[in-house]
Amino acid sequence: MPGPTLRHWLTRSLLSLAILLCSLWGGLALYYRLPLEASLKTVVLIVLALAVLAALASLWRNGWRGLAGFVLGFAILQFWWHSLAPSNERDWADDVMYMAQGRIENDIVTLPHVRNFDWRSDEDYTPRWENRRYDLGKLASVDLITSYWGMSAIAHVLVSFGFETGEFVTFSVEIRKERHERYSEIGGFFKEFELSIIAADERDVVRVRSNVRGEDEYLYRVDMPRDVMRSLFLSYVEQANELVRKPRFYHTVTANCTTLVFGMMQHIVGGLPLDYRLLLSGYLPEYVHSLDGFTPGFDLEQLRERGRFTDRALASDASEDFSRAIRRGVPGWESLGQDLDRLENAVADHTQHAQGADPEQRDAARRVAPREADAQQQHAQADDSQSDP
Repeated sequence: MPGPTLRHWLTRSLLSLAILLCSLWGGLALYYRLPLEASLKTVVLIVLALAVLAALASLWRNGWRGLAGFVLGFAILQFWWHSLAPSNERDWADDVMYMAQGRIENDIVTLPHVRNFDWRSDEDYTPRWENRRYDLGKLASVDLITSYWGMSAIAHVLVSFGFETGEFVTFSVEIRKERHERYSEIGGFFKEFELSIIAADERDVVRVRSNVRGEDEYLYRVDMPRDVMRSLFLSYVEQANELVRKPRFYHTVTANCTTLVFGMMQHIVGGLPLDYRLLLSGYLPEYVHSLDGFTPGFDLEQLRERGRFTDRALASDASEDFSRAIRRGVPGWESLGQDLDRLENAVADHTQHAQGADPEQRDAARRVAPREADAQQQHAQADDSQSDP
């Protein structure tokens, strides 16, 4: 048994460590959340550091009685911390001005704020928010996209839904930053940002990362039954609507682009195992592959090699063919080329005929195009079956 002196020394050492850790957390919380100029924040942090030194000195001089002042100060800090509430009413940056939300009527989902910016740089862009309608009866594919900008362990994760009409819409879980803010991984631990879900055109949300920010991107086709695709799409819409009604803070670990998707899939299919790769999002493809979630018949290295589309995105840039270009050669997409050609040609024809029409006529043309494309596809399949011996 250690003697009284040794026990007192160990106890005070552990309490000192606890004071230092609590103070470090408190200092970061004050730095990232106090609505003060940088110079005033520096003054606050200096005062905090002096108070911590005084608490440590008092602890070693007076024992437990020296903790009273620190405990009171930390309780006040906690009260302030829990009073911070997320909001949807701030001066948002242009690219997160609106969050995704949707209206569901049978199979038709209307997304009133689909982002379709024309990006030239992070500061130079043409903003566009569009009202789009999607028919879940024509939902045909789900792709997982990962975008890397530094360490292989960290990536941004996007999920793109494809339709038989040749359309794609991508959902991205992102920080909702204000105009003066910049992304910070550390700030994400300290309620610096709200959480948002963005619905966007691939030429916006995918292209801006590869072609403007210089990130390295990969696409994997997810092997998923149509009913699960539909449930996942609707889950995104429901989550987005919930964030509009009840804002939440982004958190670097617990509420981010990976954990939200995992939570939705866990709710839909259940039984998904917890794994460190859910936290290290750059390794998420390994996790999904271990669950046989990608196109079968390929190992992970083949999927990664053929799924890397950065060069194809740079070559295609802002062309109408962008979504086709980034999928060229990706496992699971090879056999769909002719069908997509047929569908996209029908859409392009009707769009061209509608160029000089008024908005209602253009909308009608876009609605007719998928139906005629389907008819062309069915006719081609009938011809193929008649020509078989």
